[in-house]
Amino acid sequence: MLKSDQITKERLRFGQFELAPAARALWRNGQRVKLGGRALDVLIVMTSHPGEILSREELTRTVWRGAHVDETALRVAMSALRKALGGDEEQYITTVPGRGYCFVSEVQTSTTQASAKPPDKILSPQPLPAQIARIVGRDEVIGDLAVEAGRRRLITLVGAGGVGKTTVASVLAEHLRTTFDAVAFVDLAPIEDATQVWTALTTALGLNVRGHDLADEIANAIHTSRVLVVLDNCEHLIDASAALVENLLGRAPALTILATSREALRAKGEWVHRLAALDVPLDRQNISAQEARRYPAVELFEDRAALALGGYELSNKDAHIVTAICRRLDGIALAIELAAGRLATLGMQGLAESLEDCFRVLIHGRRTALPRHQTLRATLDWSYHLLSQDEQIALNRLSVFKGDFTAGDAGAIAGRDTSDADFGDRLASLLDKSLLVARVDREMPRYRLLETTRSYAHEKLVLSGEANLIRRNHAEYLRMIFKKADSEWDVRPTADWLREYSNQLGNLRAALDWSFSWEGDAGIGVELTADAAPLWFHYSLLDEGLARVEHAISWLRTQPNPERRILMRLYAVLGWPQMRAISGLPHGAAAWNETLELAISLGDTDYQLRALWALWVDRRNRGAAREALDLAERFAALAASTANPADKAVAQRLRGHSLHFVGRFAESRRCTEHMLQHYVAPAQRSHLVRFQYDQQLMAQITLARTLWLLGHTDDAVALVDHMLDDALKLDHVPSLAHVLSDAACFVALWTGNLDLAERYIGMLRAYTMLNSLDVWRTYADAFEGELLIRRHRPAEGIALLKAAMRSLRDGGFVLYNSIFAAVLAEGQLACGAYDDADASVLEALTECEASGEAWCVPELMRIQAQVSKARGSGSAAAQQLSAALELADAQGALAWKRNLRTDLAQIG
Repeated sequence: MLKSDQITKERLRFGQFELAPAARALWRNGQRVKLGGRALDVLIVMTSHPGEILSREELTRTVWRGAHVDETALRVAMSALRKALGGDEEQYITTVPGRGYCFVSEVQTSTTQASAKPPDKILSPQPLPAQIARIVGRDEVIGDLAVEAGRRRLITLVGAGGVGKTTVASVLAEHLRTTFDAVAFVDLAPIEDATQVWTALTTALGLNVRGHDLADEIANAIHTSRVLVVLDNCEHLIDASAALVENLLGRAPALTILATSREALRAKGEWVHRLAALDVPLDRQNISAQEARRYPAVELFEDRAALALGGYELSNKDAHIVTAICRRLDGIALAIELAAGRLATLGMQGLAESLEDCFRVLIHGRRTALPRHQTLRATLDWSYHLLSQDEQIALNRLSVFKGDFTAGDAGAIAGRDTSDADFGDRLASLLDKSLLVARVDREMPRYRLLETTRSYAHEKLVLSGEANLIRRNHAEYLRMIFKKADSEWDVRPTADWLREYSNQLGNLRAALDWSFSWEGDAGIGVELTADAAPLWFHYSLLDEGLARVEHAISWLRTQPNPERRILMRLYAVLGWPQMRAISGLPHGAAAWNETLELAISLGDTDYQLRALWALWVDRRNRGAAREALDLAERFAALAASTANPADKAVAQRLRGHSLHFVGRFAESRRCTEHMLQHYVAPAQRSHLVRFQYDQQLMAQITLARTLWLLGHTDDAVALVDHMLDDALKLDHVPSLAHVLSDAACFVALWTGNLDLAERYIGMLRAYTMLNSLDVWRTYADAFEGELLIRRHRPAEGIALLKAAMRSLRDGGFVLYNSIFAAVLAEGQLACGAYDDADASVLEALTECEASGEAWCVPELMRIQAQVSKARGSGSAAAQQLSAALELADAQGALAWKRNLRTDLAQIG
């Protein structure tokens, strides 16, 4: 049986590799090899027993320290290890069937030479803090620091409270023990008097010295000895610690100091390593347990949960909840350990829900832990009380920010009563003390508070009595920010605009929550809601965005004299989803009718045009071709009264599209080509904002379809290629989705290029998958069904197509149901379901007659004739084909005429 004390701390060499178990580092020809913690543990165990066959049970028990894991974990670790050692090129590990694994390479052992000269005085340092639980997620950091300890004399581990600085320092010191004559651990946490720092060091070293100059006594005692001193928790004695470090390092040339602190010592020769929180997964509803436990924060939670519950293994069911808990706790090791300890009383779901008040929940830690590490509040109390009063005030005020903020943002809210220079110093001090986290975004630093720190500081802000004032300042500042965002929305490229303002989403939510609270200012909230609308939709937060808009409208409607212009803008936002092909939302046309009425009463031509366009889209989507044409004519009449030539061009696009659907193809082509010849896209993106889509692309969609129907197949295919290139460059997913669904997929299927159609359908799925564009995804299903029918798999195609048509009809999107009905009937014919095919065509023809839709009626009549022919009625089929041919000829639809003539020839 393997024992943990059999694992060597010496240097091991095999082949091109050198392994330092104590430093947890592996090199190949002098180059550091990155290897995960479990794989490294396996390598250390196996190289410590070369030539021995180690069973899977022995390896698992030793490496996982008795924790319950299945054999998959060992296989994964072994696979990573073999890959790091060279895979099939160099065999170091062999599998012995039925018995286990064996390290077959020769292993040479060497030891690190310690100082030849014994210490001037006998050192008997106190033992290092014992590590009872397994260390998680820090193997790479410990290995890197072990390397640095060989070339640096002063290393300071800096990080937030509870992040694990003491743990990492203790484990690192233990790993380095054999390379030093003595290792001393000095815990400064219990010390309040700076004059006692030197006494604490002598005690930790085990020195029995007396005299007025302890610094001189200690320096003499360790002058020629290789000594490692761990100076833990320096933050509250930062000046005394820095003085001690500089004094000793200058007088003891073989001394190395490893310090931990929530801010750097700023001592001469200091090398600072900022210890980050443990990595956590992004928010994903369907994350698996296997994927989640790859993140150290989740691995730590699972390990500590097993200790608390007497055994626990993360399941797929719990994976999303656990990752949410770890995210809520920012990957802070102490907070995660405390949370896992509450599982027995709260359960997993209860723990997740209770973390809204994390300080009440996370109150029980190990009895042997330092007092400030027994609860989350205690560790933050420790940091908070080390701040000056001005720093405390700044931290409290910064807690109103939810998410990132810049120094300018912070100064506007938290530094209004102080100079920029003074507030900048406070911000820098909070960053130095690990109470702020910083990252660089486009060369500008952005800051945030860890969620646990923010919650703590917000409590302090409330207790200070100025919470409501700071929240108002925050909301007013956000109103100013989004007023600017609204003015830039139609000027700046979408990607630039989003980069500028997407960081404000958390702050926007906080400002709106306060604005509509009992102590807030709903007037600010209403303006914010209207100005920030694009952000909700670009991040697919439709339900949240619409709920915010409805709330703002409800409040305005209760006011004696509501601001009609803001109300008009809010109703327009409420109607957006209907225009963006998003089903299942109850607003749409009703909201746009409200917008139109308000715009007419205000004499606002811009919003009248927006509303008329939106209502035209609604009638178009619902297959009401005649009504859509009437609205297009109304839009054109209003646009003619404006001075903007682009509006007149857009009017021609709407007319061209509506004429296409009523079967007036030659007129449609003239209107559309006229629009494309005369339309000049505004220097701003106003038409993309007002009418949601790129107008030139929308016109080209109609033109491509019309060209194909008029018989210009090659021109239609070439235009589709050109449109897709432009749409991809535009980087506007709704416009691209329209090109794919309304032109590219249709033209590819109509021309019989099924491979190209498959590619376009795949693009339509991919580009709409993450944008809540469920209607377009349903169109992709419909096209997929048609593709299956064309590829002689009618039964599968019928099922997919019928489901898609039903879903589209339920959502009010029946624009293409007539042509889909023709394809469905073809599939039903192929399956011999003549009655079903006849019913599908008849229903579609009836709806076309009622709505005025005529563009695909000749094709529906052709399929109806095929049903008649299949039933043995050739004469009826011939009459139906002749009538269809007459209609196609009147329309100028050469494409339909070709199909009809082919069918007539077959009947004879």
